[in-house]
Amino acid sequence: MSPLYVPPPECLLKSFTVPRRYLFGPGPSNVPPRILTAGSQPMLGHLHAETIEIMDHIKSGIQYAFQTQNRMTLAVSGPGHAAMECAIFNSVECGDSVLIAVNGIWGERAAEIAERIGDELHTVELQLQVFIALSKYKPVLFFLTHGESSTGVVHPIDGIGELCHRYNCLFLVDSVAALGGSPIYMDKQDIDIMYTGSQKVLNVPPGTAPISFSERACCRIFSRKTKPVSYFLDLSWLANYWGCDRKSARAYHHTGPVTALYSLREGLAILAETGLENSWKRHKDVAAYFHEGLERIGLKPFVEDKKARLPTVTTIVAPPGYDWREITGYIMKNHNIEISGGLGPSVGMVLRVGLMGCNSNKPYVDMILEALTDALKHCHKSKV
Repeated sequence: MSPLYVPPPECLLKSFTVPRRYLFGPGPSNVPPRILTAGSQPMLGHLHAETIEIMDHIKSGIQYAFQTQNRMTLAVSGPGHAAMECAIFNSVECGDSVLIAVNGIWGERAAEIAERIGDELHTVELQLQVFIALSKYKPVLFFLTHGESSTGVVHPIDGIGELCHRYNCLFLVDSVAALGGSPIYMDKQDIDIMYTGSQKVLNVPPGTAPISFSERACCRIFSRKTKPVSYFLDLSWLANYWGCDRKSARAYHHTGPVTALYSLREGLAILAETGLENSWKRHKDVAAYFHEGLERIGLKPFVEDKKARLPTVTTIVAPPGYDWREITGYIMKNHNIEISGGLGPSVGMVLRVGLMGCNSNKPYVDMILEALTDALKHCHKSKV
């Protein structure tokens, strides 16, 4: 009689077919065949010479995408949240003063992470208050989300880094939802730490998160009095693993996601071939085309100021009288298209549509507008 009392799960004894869908939510976005093919190449050891060469290619690709010459440039093994924690865990210590711009859910998340360290936490909602807050709280770090996907707002960056440095404060930017779709220049804009995710404009499966640290940030991080609270995200280990510390040998830290690195390299290669400026322009033009189409069918963008609209993720005012869940469900069922509702502070207020990377094109916009028009005809509208 077998000593096993848990039988093999029936669900695993038959194959599972994954449906093909149009992913027009805030992420992940669809993965083009070229990147899928790259990720299916043969497995290598995580420190084989070829893997290290791929990692070096990735570093160069991130430097191009971020417009930085920072030596401390790498990809965290994990989603954008892992990069957020990597940035905060390494740059602040318990008791430090931290200032966070809360303009949507990602500022809220950053605040929770900083709070868990035991920091003296301060939040600011309007960028006009940044100068006052820097002077009052003397933070070691200021966090700002470049592209706030929960509200559909792209925040201006110019001048903030210089202001932070005047108060001996590091400037941390979350560009997960904006990178590749909206202009940003890490070095020129005096950004000390910046990160993004793989699953947005890069069209790479989630699981790797590019990040970069300035010399100013590294000086603070490597002179801290205590170790970072996370071993896995400790930059001193990651720097060596990624060959950023000028040491001749790379020590084992963790087993990196080798095939995910193949995909990330390919996504960065596509961005390099396209050209940043071309990518920025395409996302801007396609978003404008979408916004015009929304108004034609009786819907309107949530962000009234056109200059403040995030080109990659559009928030639409939830149609009055409709249940947004019914609209998104109808579109998924009848058009095989994913769009999303609000997140965090925008729940119940908006619909969110992502047009990122390969999904940023006018034929897809026409498809989405047709699906929205159909949903408004067939979904229940309250007369109240």
